[in-house]
Amino acid sequence: MTNHLAELSDLGVSVWLDDLSRERLEGGGAQSLSSLIADDHVVGVTTNPSIFASAMSEGTRYDADLARLAGEGADVPTAITSLTTADVRAACDCFAEVSERSDGVDGRVSIEVDPYLAHDTDATLAQARELWRLVDRRNLLVKVPATLEGLPAITAATAEGISVNVTLIFSLDRYRAVALAYVDGLERAHEAGVDLSTIHSVASFFVSRIDTAIDARLDELDSEDARALRGKVAVANARLAHEAYEEIFGTERWADLAAAGARPQRLLWASTGVKDPAYPDTKYVEELVVPGVVNTMPESTLRAVADHARLSGDTVHGREDEAREVLASLERYGISYRDVMEALEAEGVAKFQQSWDELGERVRTGLEAPGRQ
Repeated sequence: MTNHLAELSDLGVSVWLDDLSRERLEGGGAQSLSSLIADDHVVGVTTNPSIFASAMSEGTRYDADLARLAGEGADVPTAITSLTTADVRAACDCFAEVSERSDGVDGRVSIEVDPYLAHDTDATLAQARELWRLVDRRNLLVKVPATLEGLPAITAATAEGISVNVTLIFSLDRYRAVALAYVDGLERAHEAGVDLSTIHSVASFFVSRIDTAIDARLDELDSEDARALRGKVAVANARLAHEAYEEIFGTERWADLAAAGARPQRLLWASTGVKDPAYPDTKYVEELVVPGVVNTMPESTLRAVADHARLSGDTVHGREDEAREVLASLERYGISYRDVMEALEAEGVAKFQQSWDELGERVRTGLEAPGRQ
């Protein structure tokens, strides 16, 4: 049976897994990280507070570390940092060969700053520095949210040589601001004598959450024409983001940086698991194939793509005018693109904060287990 993940990789899309746990790192079988790398063309991993909260709720693989941390008198934030950086460091080591083979482009593992810092530039930058120091692996990406306050932190971290995964990008305007914040950071790094070839970045552009939000608004309208837009906006938005990517990284300004060794900030399609069962479970993979991007998938989507994806080459280039018409149609039906995107960003931050609280509670329970005080 054909594994379509190989086909996707051959089309220039880097396949990353949106999940990490001790079970994947230490266990065996097809779900282990080593097997996914060897057999399923997985060349990177993304994490977030939800993923770590889920990982720590299953099994006993964290018990020994929790007992040790409790014995050391660690508080909850210290324990969270210790546990998550250990997992990410181990995952970075798993991908060391992939990183070397791809000259650092792939083999990347992401760890996110505390989402409660999303609107605090200085605190975000300070934690990005700390996570970079603690994990101590060149194939790390530190996740920084694409809030207005996150933009200067992206520039400052990049200027210091920290590789960043910018997360929670929804709108085209914010994507452009993120890409330019990265370019600004590279210029500052170059002025400071930093080797630009060592700095990498991805811009995580969210997909399925947009359709979920827009479809709900379309369903409220008494119009069959309006409802015909269901499931089209997220892909259109992403295709236009790729057009913006090519514009930004095709300028003379960028050419000067590239000549000095700089790497472009790759687009990463995030939130690619289908949330509406009416849509094909491979929708946000098949419709966003273009060389040079990353698609980070939950395992269910990864397995669906491997089993039955229908890939037909580049599905982004040449579709930009169609995408513009889709977004223009929203305004004609009274749906504000800007309002939806702002709401999604606020909701995304709030969801990650909720998951951070759940993670903290799981760690607290582990630290306070009988015999650990």
